[in-house]
Amino acid sequence: MGANEIKLEDLHRQRKAQKFNLWLGMIGMFMMFAALSSGFIVYTASGVDKGIKTILPQAFIYSTLVIVASSLTLHLAVKAAQLNQLAKQKILLIITIVLGIVFFILQLQSWSTLTKQGVYFINNNASQSFIYIFTGLHLAHIVAGLWVLFGAFIGAAKPIASDRNVFRMDLAAIFWHFLDLLWIYIYVFLLLNQ
Repeated sequence: MGANEIKLEDLHRQRKAQKFNLWLGMIGMFMMFAALSSGFIVYTASGVDKGIKTILPQAFIYSTLVIVASSLTLHLAVKAAQLNQLAKQKILLIITIVLGIVFFILQLQSWSTLTKQGVYFINNNASQSFIYIFTGLHLAHIVAGLWVLFGAFIGAAKPIASDRNVFRMDLAAIFWHFLDLLWIYIYVFLLLNQ
């Protein structure tokens, strides 16, 4: 085996480990939200807050549309990276980042709407507090996702090897699409349980 073959094998092993760690982290996040969902269901089944309904903010619908659109633009950015179309990739990444920021702002607007309805994080109705817990934890992961997307943009802006750029984009896309699906789950779960 030559030195180049050993380096390629090490690189392949390193990338495999990075992808495995990403999947492991996402499984952990999924388990956390599954545990929260279970806690919410058990709490509401007790009937403590029976008859108290919370109207979910309209901004949640817009958030859903925005995050789905951001997944589409990121998918197109990955395709551009695979075709080595760096200019197109950068533009699509910028659009994705902007949509992610819009999602963030819409979530903050949702919290503002909830407080105007008298729904606060700390109150006598824990089922209402769960709305803040679900959306707040997801928003923290959105911040991490935006950081990853920004890193992917920096990678596309610098002259790096095409395969490294594509790998970075693949990791960013896996994580961002996961956050997209997680938001859809949270929104549907809250809709069905309010």
